[in-house]
Amino acid sequence: MKLVIVESPTKAKTISRFVGKEYTVTSSFGHVRDLPTSTLGVDTENNFTPKYIVPRKASKNVTALKKAAKKADEVILATDEDREGEAIAWHLAEVLQLKHPKRIVFHEITKSAIAAALANPRVIDTRLVEAQQARRILDRLVGYKLSPFLWKKVMRGLSAGRVQSVALRLVVERERERQAFTPQEYWSVTARLSKKGAEQLFDASLHALDGASLDKFALTSSADADRILKTLEGAHWSVADITRREVTKSPSAPFTTSTLQQAASRKYGFSAKQTMFIAQSLYEGVELPEGSTGLITYMRTDSLHVAPEAVSTTVAFITEEYGKEFTKDGGRSYKTTSKGAQEAHEAIRPTDPARTPLSIKAHLDPKQYKLYDLIWRRFISSQMEPAIFDATTVDISAANATFRTNGQIMKFSGYLKVWPTDTKDVELPEIAKGDALTLSSLSPDQHFTQPPARYSEATLIRALEQYGIGRPSTYAPTMATLIDRGYVTKDDRKKLMPSEVGEIVADLIMTHFPQIVDMDFTVKMETSLDKIAEGETNWQPMIKEFYVPFEQLLNEKMETVEKRNMTEETNEVCEKCGKPMVIKHGRFGKFMACSGFPDCKTTKALPPIPLGVKCPECTEGDLVMRKTKTRRTFYGCSRYPTCTYATWTKPKNPTEEGEEPTGDADTEV
Repeated sequence: MKLVIVESPTKAKTISRFVGKEYTVTSSFGHVRDLPTSTLGVDTENNFTPKYIVPRKASKNVTALKKAAKKADEVILATDEDREGEAIAWHLAEVLQLKHPKRIVFHEITKSAIAAALANPRVIDTRLVEAQQARRILDRLVGYKLSPFLWKKVMRGLSAGRVQSVALRLVVERERERQAFTPQEYWSVTARLSKKGAEQLFDASLHALDGASLDKFALTSSADADRILKTLEGAHWSVADITRREVTKSPSAPFTTSTLQQAASRKYGFSAKQTMFIAQSLYEGVELPEGSTGLITYMRTDSLHVAPEAVSTTVAFITEEYGKEFTKDGGRSYKTTSKGAQEAHEAIRPTDPARTPLSIKAHLDPKQYKLYDLIWRRFISSQMEPAIFDATTVDISAANATFRTNGQIMKFSGYLKVWPTDTKDVELPEIAKGDALTLSSLSPDQHFTQPPARYSEATLIRALEQYGIGRPSTYAPTMATLIDRGYVTKDDRKKLMPSEVGEIVADLIMTHFPQIVDMDFTVKMETSLDKIAEGETNWQPMIKEFYVPFEQLLNEKMETVEKRNMTEETNEVCEKCGKPMVIKHGRFGKFMACSGFPDCKTTKALPPIPLGVKCPECTEGDLVMRKTKTRRTFYGCSRYPTCTYATWTKPKNPTEEGEEPTGDADTEV
């Protein structure tokens, strides 16, 4: 009997379909060894030797795996193909005392991929194991050493992490950019025109004066706009020039981990953690009429490489389904731009292009269907021909001004047949150079520049990737930690904003441990981890180079940095002991507590924040801001439970003048 060990029961069930009766497939249920949670678990005096233990929750399963391994003629380790998976395989070999374990890897859980992997086993790649171990030890040293500093100087329950701290810095700095932002006023002038004798109207915007192009901020006041209008009084309007050209729009590359998280967030509002959970289920296997099978390739990847066989299969599918004219001869290849990308990996794609989303919709839950549909369309479209448009630019003269309008008509849909966008045809009337035009209206419009948008989970991940910070496996956990620790919250648009505690922690780390949140330093660490994985350097010197000065600085700051007073006085007194009540910070925000703690442990929630808006249902109570158990903000009536009105949308206070510009538009991935 041959024993195959994978990480999850779902993955084991799917692989069982593709192997013979001589194989038994079982699961390790994730990691079987890890650093202890109660101690540092790293011997800093002995070359940073890690002290691994079998966690209590894994001990029962490890015992079962040992029994199964002893009975097996051969043990095959089939954990995921990334560094984390390689480390799990190594830990399994250590715990089960396997002398010569076979290691197999695959990008997708399909019959052909499993058969190919079993036919080509290899040994455990110790370089990948050491890279994962170095990251784990590095993050443990930062977390277990810096977190107690935060407990002592701010409050208990806080944590610090290497990538997490950089991400928090970005959120805090973006919020302060918004607070310091001063809107800049600018004006535009739009003419509504028609060809003489025709009914079709079209708009043209002021583009140039006296032959010189105007930039966005050329008109800075209503007086500037009024001068333009006065100049154009009684002007003769005519077509000065027409330029026609063919424009092509190429498809986007298939998804990587970060771009999938961004697209799923933008389109469906999925968090990074939620996206990866759903993608994991699609990768490990879904029950179809023919049995369980993996629907997508491995979802933790930063590579745009696609296997040649997958490209040829997809090209054949496109030709048959949509026609030869939609197929790019030989398919497309994309160059990976992500720093440190693993080119041996593949981009995320469907395992079978012919398995269309609609054909298996009945076997997926709604969220699985949405994500599979997104992955399938993105990949299929990436191998298709560009879309082609006929674009027209018309310049219109009036006095000393030139107005411009643009038209666009789709000539060939290309990849947009599968990956539709908001691109719409803009049809202009039949006009020719020299044609006279009739002015219907001339409108000056006031605008203000907007502050930089808050990060969403998706745009923060994109920023981290652009800086070269973190790797596919770290993005989702980093986002989850920031939210779970209460360092950031989400506004009504699901954008990230720092909490008061988050700002305090960020300031403390930026002031006293600038190296931890320095972009260049963090990128250097990631590069060092990549070099370890490639066998170019050893992990212990890299850890030592960081840890020795870090520990010295930490010891110094423990003595010199003053503790931050996190309590606020109130006018209330404790109902039990009569001592003053104070406002304290906890993991889930502020709350009131007795100043006599620990002798008196009275606590209560802060009163909800009024919005200055009457309840639209009972018209008697005021709407107040509240939090759900999961810390999501909602707005309800102050007369609850007498009135149960509640809404997720923040009501607008009628006394407020205007609204703060949000600038929250996300660009398409």
